[in-house]
Amino acid sequence: MNADLLGPLMFVVVFLLIFLGYPVAFSLGGAALIFAVIGVDAGYFGWDYMALFPERVFGVMSNQVLLAVPFFIFMGTMLERSRLAEDLLRTIGLLFGPVRGGLALAVVFVGALLAAATGVVGASVVAMGMISLPIMRRYGYSDPLATGTIAASGTLGQIIPPSIVLVVLGDQLGVSVGKLFLGALTPGVGLALLFALYLIVLARLRPELAPALPPEEREAVKDLKRQVLLVLIPPLFLILVVLGSIFAGVATPTEAGALGAVGAMVLAKMHGRLNRETHGGTMHETLRLTCMVVFLLVGSTAFALVFRGLNGDVWIEELLTNLPGGLIGFLIVANLSVFLLGFFIDFFEIAFILLPLLAPAARVLCGEYFPDAVGDEYMIWFGVMIAMNLQTSFLTPPFGFSLFYLRGVTPREIPTTAIYKGAVPFIAIQLVALAVVAAFPAVVTYLL
Repeated sequence: MNADLLGPLMFVVVFLLIFLGYPVAFSLGGAALIFAVIGVDAGYFGWDYMALFPERVFGVMSNQVLLAVPFFIFMGTMLERSRLAEDLLRTIGLLFGPVRGGLALAVVFVGALLAAATGVVGASVVAMGMISLPIMRRYGYSDPLATGTIAASGTLGQIIPPSIVLVVLGDQLGVSVGKLFLGALTPGVGLALLFALYLIVLARLRPELAPALPPEEREAVKDLKRQVLLVLIPPLFLILVVLGSIFAGVATPTEAGALGAVGAMVLAKMHGRLNRETHGGTMHETLRLTCMVVFLLVGSTAFALVFRGLNGDVWIEELLTNLPGGLIGFLIVANLSVFLLGFFIDFFEIAFILLPLLAPAARVLCGEYFPDAVGDEYMIWFGVMIAMNLQTSFLTPPFGFSLFYLRGVTPREIPTTAIYKGAVPFIAIQLVALAVVAAFPAVVTYLL
């Protein structure tokens, strides 16, 4: 068989195995083994070529950038399991209570903070759904508005640093994670502000959908200012220290992640909630997610090695760099591919399958269209755009991951159609934000 056909056929086999229900990591590794045997038998490469695989895996395991992943997972999970996130939402909800739509604004505000703390969409959506949905329903919020706000706010974990998504993107695109954090800061915060603006306008036009808290509820809380200071300032300080140390160049993302993990334990201890159950549950969740990432890395490493041996990387780069429209055509194809894959497989899986194939073409085309670019600033723009695209796909019915996460913690009396209906306005906002980032790269690059 022609080697030019074996590369595309590898993709067909991988996606066939995935849609048959096999784990993505094992689908990648299995396809790599099958096509390694075919490649050796057909004489495209020898078994000595496959001896490079252990060296590649060792390189992955010794990657200091990826070491930040378990630290950030630990930090976010500790804040969630110690109920500090729950305290934060209730306190901010009372602070915004006198305003129509105040609880929804609190959800967006806390969602942005949780995004900066956890960086994991599933954790943010589930935590916000379990904490805030019962409160919003109790005070008369419409089901579509409540669920849509929660799902959208939870997806901010994709784009607001220090996001695990951005850590993996930086590694796969070969750019500085710190600069990627810096580039994503304005789009992430700007998106949260757009969500808040939409809720303010909607609450003014349709006050019955998002009423203010009853006066007796607000008056029942004594010394609200002191409570806000005690609950809000410590997590904010932790996030600012973590991000500030990265942006100032004092610490690498890995070192800042370790600092954040220790800081989360200190906060839990300060509130008397650092016990064996909390610590053990946090360690278990961190281990589970980290193992998933490592297995995906090993599988994708095997896939990439065999794919390259069959000249698949050359085929992909030529295909993408010769699309009609140049960079614009490439961006349309790349964003559409990422968007559609986001319906079916998780971000980590997309990052390890698709991004290594898109990165060479992106680097070539960005270099041609932005010859005066300093360093990798336009690759950082490309990475932020991919992160925002995935965020949109995770929120889009009927397959959006955030909607499935939220469906798992919502009462049965709330129909799935209500969740879909509530998500639609936020999808429109995200598409506008994505178009702005794509059309105006300076939104990402001006801080670099």
